[in-house]
Parts: sequence; C-alpha cells; structure tokens
Amino acid sequence: MDKEELKENIDKTTSEDNGINTQTADNDDVNQNSDDKNLEPEKKEVEKLSPEEELETLKDKLARTFAEMENQRRRFEKERDDAYEYGGYSFAKEALNLLDNLERSKAALENDEKLKASDALKKIVEHLDIINNDMLSIFKKNNIEPIKSINEKLDPNLHQAMMEVEDDTKEPGTIVQEIQKGFMMKERLLRPSLVGVSKKKVKEEQKEGQKDEKNQ
Repeated sequence: MDKEELKENIDKTTSEDNGINTQTADNDDVNQNSDDKNLEPEKKEVEKLSPEEELETLKDKLARTFAEMENQRRRFEKERDDAYEYGGYSFAKEALNLLDNLERSKAALENDEKLKASDALKKIVEHLDIINNDMLSIFKKNNIEPIKSINEKLDPNLHQAMMEVEDDTKEPGTIVQEIQKGFMMKERLLRPSLVGVSKKKVKEEQKEGQKDEKNQ
C-alpha cells in the first residue's frame, strides 16, 4: 500500500467518525427537546395556580388537618372517660361469681336434711345473708345494681329466657321466675338475668289432639 492509499483510508475513517458523532449529537438534541416538551405541561399546571388559588389550597389543607386533630382529641377523651367510668368492669363481672356461690351455699345448707330446723343452720344462714347484703351494698356504691325481673315483661336486652312456665294469671312473656340475677354497671350490662317466663296453659283437648297427630 502506497502513501496515497493510506491517506485516503485515514480520511475516510475520520469522515465516518464525524458522521457518527454528528448523528449522536442530533439524537441527544431530539431527546432533550422531548424531555422539555414533557415538562411543559407540568410547568403550565404550576403556572396556572394564582396566588389566591394557592392560598385557598393551603386553607383547605389546614382545615382538614385541624378537623383530623379534633377527631383524634374526641376519640381520646371518649376512651379516657370509658376507662374512668368502666375501669372496674371486668373485676365487677368476676365478683358476681361470689354472690352466686353464696346463694348456692345457702340453698345447699337449707336443703340438707340433717341441718333443717337446727339453730346452727339459722346462724349460718344469717351470716351468709349479712355477707350477701354487704356485697350488694358495695356494688351499689360503685353504681352496680341488680336488674328487676320478677313480674317484668321480658326484655331481650336485659333478660335471657331459659324456660317457659304455664300461668294463666300472667300475660304471656311475663317473668315469673329468676334463675340467676342479672346486673347493670351504670348504663352497661354486666350480665343478663336468667329467667323463666309465663305462657298460657294448654287445654287438655289441645294436648290430646297434639298426641293424636304425633301418633299418626
């Protein structure tokens, strides 16, 4: 290869490199222009807000923040008040078992054939009654009171019917028996009363008719 051919090759290579660099620069310019175009809408949106509109936006955000803070304050105060008012709720509910055990013990002693009509039984029952009344007095001081049941209409919010008792002297659904006493703590139910409610007596003719239907 002579000097002239070598020079031609060098010039050709240099020309190709310059062409590539020029194309790359053009592509960079195109990409830059594209990015600038994408940013233009965002800039326009920001530019659209006037000072008055920005002020209104800030006022709205501030109002929402204050409203959320107020809601949180109210929730906190309610939780605090509930903790103060009903802090002993679980303890009171468990303490009712003591009253139940006293009642069961008294009933068991009174039904004991060996102790019936004895002076020892009378003294024991008197002491049990004193303890029972003292506990009821303590409960009352702490706003825990028994639910009225006997001769009251059945209230599903306060009473739980466990059985039905035939009784034509009472309106159906009237409580005629209290199996377990229920209690309220202020406005909250500690436990419902377990009761028996009255129902109309079924006539003998109806009973026989029902038996015949079952036999068939």
